[in-house]
Amino acid sequence: MISLSVAALVFGVVFLAELPDKTALAGLMLGTRYRASYVFAGVAAAFVVHVVLAVAAGSVLTLLPQRLLQAVVGVLFLAGALVLWLKKDDEDEEQVRTPADQSFWKVASSGFMLILVAEFGDLTQIMTANLAARYDDPLSVGLGAVLALWAVAALGILGGRTLMRFVPLRLITKVAALLMVGLAAFSLYEAATP
Repeated sequence: MISLSVAALVFGVVFLAELPDKTALAGLMLGTRYRASYVFAGVAAAFVVHVVLAVAAGSVLTLLPQRLLQAVVGVLFLAGALVLWLKKDDEDEEQVRTPADQSFWKVASSGFMLILVAEFGDLTQIMTANLAARYDDPLSVGLGAVLALWAVAALGILGGRTLMRFVPLRLITKVAALLMVGLAAFSLYEAATP
């Protein structure tokens, strides 16, 4: 059974962490060159692959003893928060090879390959694995993570620049880092208390 509260929490954490990432910029760039629905189809498929891998990795972590698991998850959340906090604001656009034509398969496969390669081992993939281990609810975590990644991709494809005019990227990154510190503190507290 899917827990809406776990899915909503995962959505919020992953959404905030992914928004300042290269995905929004890559989606924006692809969305300005090609038909948005074709780009989204490829990007969405790549994110499903990433979330399945992350949830599977998180499920393996649940085999650890509970207190050790909480400590590992807490440390990983702290590391993720540190990465976000120290992240430099770089506006470099991803380089993408332009497909020879605008067919669905060419555009979708370009989006799929870009995200598949660029996001492999990314912070949000690691966070999704941590959340899957933390909540031991792979369906809820997977659903929340996929929907968050799709939402960021859609925002990037359809209007990332407009969003960034109203919400500073630095603020989004800092809020995501603080949220991860809170999750880390909670996990470490659970690991330390009997």
